[in-house]
Amino acid sequence: MKNRINQLFETKKQNILSVYFTAGFPKLNDTVEIIRELENNGVDLIEIGIPFSDPTADGPTIQKSSESALKNGMNLNLLFEQLKDIRKSVKIPLILMGYINPVYQYGIERFCAKCAEVGIDGTILPDLPLDEFESHYKNFFDKYKLHNVLLITPQTSEKRIRQIDEISGGFIYMVSSASTTGAGKKVEDFHLDYFDRIKKMQLKNPRLIGFGISDHATFKNACNYANGAIIGSAFVSVISDSESVKNDISNFVKSIRQSN
Repeated sequence: MKNRINQLFETKKQNILSVYFTAGFPKLNDTVEIIRELENNGVDLIEIGIPFSDPTADGPTIQKSSESALKNGMNLNLLFEQLKDIRKSVKIPLILMGYINPVYQYGIERFCAKCAEVGIDGTILPDLPLDEFESHYKNFFDKYKLHNVLLITPQTSEKRIRQIDEISGGFIYMVSSASTTGAGKKVEDFHLDYFDRIKKMQLKNPRLIGFGISDHATFKNACNYANGAIIGSAFVSVISDSESVKNDISNFVKSIRQSN
C-alpha cells in the first residue's frame, strides 16, 4: 500500500491544510475524538504531538499544552494504545511530531514498527540531526514505509536544502521564520523572499509552510508559495478552553478555509 502522505499530494496539489495538536490535551482521552473531528471537517493531514518536558522549538501555547498532557498522564505507550484502532475510522494521513528523546527511550526500530502497526504515515523529529538520521536510522523508516519529514528555515543553505530534498519522502516542512512556534504573525511578517526562493528551486518534494500560520490570511498567503500550510498554536488555543470540541473544530476549520 502506498504511503497516505504520497497519496494526498498526488491527488491534491494546493491548499492542503495540516493541523497540529498535542496528544492527551486538553483531556487525556481527547486524542481520538480530535482526530476524527478534524477529518470530518475537511482537514487534509494531522500532526499528533508527542508531549515532552523540554520542547525547545515550541512557543508558550504548545509548551503549556505539552505540560498539561504530561500531567494528564500521556506518554508514548499510551498514545499508541489510543491509536491502535484509529484506521477503522480515519483515512487521512497521520504524522507523529515530537522530540527524539522519548523515541530513543522507546527504541527507534520498535517505534517505527509500532507506527506502521497502528497506521502512522510519518514523523517530524526536529532535533534529530540530518546526518544521524541518514546514517543510522533511515533504514528503519524505509523498512516500515514511514516518512521522516525534514525541516528547512530561512537560514538553511541551498546545498543543505538540496540534500534534504534528495533524501526526503512525503513533503518538506518549511519553517516560516527563525523563531519558535506561535500564532499572531501577520502576512507581512513572513520572509516572502525566502518563500519565493524555495519555490523557484523546483524541489522534487512538495512543501508545507508552518510556524505562525493562524488565520485565513496567513494560510492563503502560505498557499501561494507552497502546497499548503500547517497550523498548530492557533488550533491548540481554540481547544484549550473548549466546551464543545466538535463545534469549535468545525468553526475553526471553516474560518481558515473560507473560500479556499
